[in-house]
Amino acid sequence: MRSILSAVLIVLAALLVPASAVAYWADRELGDADRYTAAMSPLAANPAVQGVVVTQATRALSGQIDAGPFQGDLDALLGEALGSFADTPAYRTAWDAANRAAHAAFLKALTTGHGDALTIDLAPVIAQVKQELVADGVPFADRIPVTHVSVKVMEYDNLAALREGFRMLQIAGIWLPVLTLVLAATAIAVAVHRRRAVIATGLGLAVGAAILWIAVDLCRRLTLDDLPADIDRGAAGAVYDALTAFLRTTAWVVLAIGLAAALGAWLMGRLRRTP
Repeated sequence: MRSILSAVLIVLAALLVPASAVAYWADRELGDADRYTAAMSPLAANPAVQGVVVTQATRALSGQIDAGPFQGDLDALLGEALGSFADTPAYRTAWDAANRAAHAAFLKALTTGHGDALTIDLAPVIAQVKQELVADGVPFADRIPVTHVSVKVMEYDNLAALREGFRMLQIAGIWLPVLTLVLAATAIAVAVHRRRAVIATGLGLAVGAAILWIAVDLCRRLTLDDLPADIDRGAAGAVYDALTAFLRTTAWVVLAIGLAAALGAWLMGRLRRTP
C-alpha cells in the first residue's frame, strides 16, 4: 500500500512541475512590472525588434512635417536618425519606459477585458529622437509630433479565456510549487524503499521538466503560426522568448536537479553494495 501511495504521489508531483512553473511565472514574473520590464529590456538590442520599431516610427512620422521640396530628404533623415538612435543608451531608457507602459496595458486587458493584443507605444522613443535631433540643430526637427504609435507584437483571440486562465494561475502562484515539493517529499517519506523512491522522484521531476520545455516550445510554434501577416515573426519570436525565458531556465534547473538526485541515490546504492 505504501509503495502504491508513493508511486501515485511521484506521478502527481511530476505532472505538477510544468503547472507549478507556469503558475509562479504568471504571478511573479508576468504580474510584476519590474520583472516584466527587466525581461523585455534586452530586446532593445535585438535586430528584429529594432527593425520593427524603426520602420513603424518612421512610417508614422513620414509626411507629417511639411518640408516642401526637402520632404524626401527629411523623411530619409528621420529613418537614419531612428536607426542610429536605436543603438544609444537613451533608446534603451525609452524602450524600458515603453515596456513598462505596455505591461500596465497588458494587465488592464487581462483584468477588464479591453484590448486584444500586446502592443508597445513608441511615444517615448519618438520623444527622445526629437530631443536628439533638436539638440543637433536638424532643420524642422522641432516640428516632429510626438505621435502615439503602437507596435503590435502579440495578438490573442480569446481574451476571456486568457483572462480566466491568468487569474487562476495568479491564485495558484507560490502555492502550487509548494504543493509539488510537499508531494515529492511525502512520496519519499512514505516509501518502503526510500532510495528507490528518491531515484523515482528525481526521474519524475526530470520528466516534468521535459514536459515543461516541450510545452513552451510547442506554444511558441503555435503562437507564431497564428499571428496575422502584418506582425513581424522575428520580432514576435524574440518577444515570446524573452517572456518565457524564466520557464525555459526553470525547466533546465529542475531537470538537472532531478537527474542529479536520481544519479546520487543510485550511486549511493552501488557504493553500499561494494564490499
